Amino acid sequence: ASAGLLMPLSKVIAEGKDLSKAYPDELLSIDVYTKGKIKTGDMITADNVDVVKDLLDPITFTQIKTMGRKIKIKKTSTNPTEWFPAPYYEATQKNKKDGNIAGFDKDGNVVNTKDGGAWPGGLPFPDAKDGLEAQANLALSWGRHDYSQYAIQERDLGPDGKPSYSYDFVWAELQVSGRNDGKVFQNRKDLLRYQTVFFTNTSDVAGTSFMSTWYADQRKFPQLIGYLPQFRRTRTFPASQRFEPLIPGVTWFLSDAWAAGDPTMTWGDFKFTGPRKPMLSTTSAGWDQGNNKDWIPKLHGGPQGRTFYDTTWELVPEIVVQSSKPTHYPRAPVGYRLTWMDPRMWMFPQTIRYDRNGKEWVSFQPGFSQYKTPDGKKVLKDKNGNPEWSWLYVQAYDMQRNRMSQICHADTCFGGYKSVWDLDNQEMYQKYFTQEAIQRLGTV
Repeated sequence: ASAGLLMPLSKVIAEGKDLSKAYPDELLSIDVYTKGKIKTGDMITADNVDVVKDLLDPITFTQIKTMGRKIKIKKTSTNPTEWFPAPYYEATQKNKKDGNIAGFDKDGNVVNTKDGGAWPGGLPFPDAKDGLEAQANLALSWGRHDYSQYAIQERDLGPDGKPSYSYDFVWAELQVSGRNDGKVFQNRKDLLRYQTVFFTNTSDVAGTSFMSTWYADQRKFPQLIGYLPQFRRTRTFPASQRFEPLIPGVTWFLSDAWAAGDPTMTWGDFKFTGPRKPMLSTTSAGWDQGNNKDWIPKLHGGPQGRTFYDTTWELVPEIVVQSSKPTHYPRAPVGYRLTWMDPRMWMFPQTIRYDRNGKEWVSFQPGFSQYKTPDGKKVLKDKNGNPEWSWLYVQAYDMQRNRMSQICHADTCFGGYKSVWDLDNQEMYQKYFTQEAIQRLGTV
């Protein structure tokens, strides 16, 4: 696949070119790649998954082969404007025009080599050459908006395929530096982002909230404080609790978020493993569930017919697999992590967490898309009229316990909270990102 690259992807993005200018046809069409055995619009099932085994990660292959999972195949997205929020794409293009080039300082933090200052925003390494540069693409701006607020409905299934826990919560991110607008929020150059999660349902966890303050220096652990309504107080949590579930029944950790849930330099041994090759991916999946109530995907597969979301995938011309290890967490139960990354936009369709014995543990698999339905009936637009872009869902599957967390980015969640982006940043800061704010959220 790499030998077939005809043009640097930075040039494709900067000049708004079609991806067909960068790759030959056989890497952009599932029909051509499989010689007609799988066609655009087909469903991958246990009956035909062996045809595309080399295009799937091992856990997804097993789920399709033995657990009744199915995935629909769409046409490959070749338009770079579909891979990012419009402001993030524009910031990336502006960097090219302004001569901003990302690099690392002596401490391993990303800087603008043009002047040695902080990175101004947008994708830092469009042509990432190694695992560390690829990680920086994920870590500097998780949701790639200056402000993101996600209403989330989560259902956690037991080994029998039946729901054992159900939660509604809000996850909010405020980018402090590395912003699309090129500014630094409140002139806090020492900070990277604020992030808050607060639970609105069920009653046993409602009011529980956690706030992380992330430093620009990626050697420093975030400050994590939480409000626990049963004790009516806030407390500071140790960094080691990034590898524990926040609430009962979930398969994910804070560490898993965005495949960059910990500061970059608290992990190490970032490297690409194996050759680049084509794969099926969810990094430009299509907003199929946009016409559904609250944007909830339909379900199928597993012992009760409800273990997996209905999802759409596409052939991408190349995927890189990055390996990394937690190096600053002596008690971390994680041995290492593999992250599959799509170099078109450096977002990830899959990350697999392995335990200390090197055994597959948890598959953390998201989908991303512009918020426009394939039938064109619904388009969610940003304030400038561009189609909005974000994550759609996460399916976090614990291989060792046979448990699934279905995490849906919904229109609304319990309490009337909605998914929104790029609202007034100062107002959102006062609402969600102070100690007083999380105490107030815990008593609402």
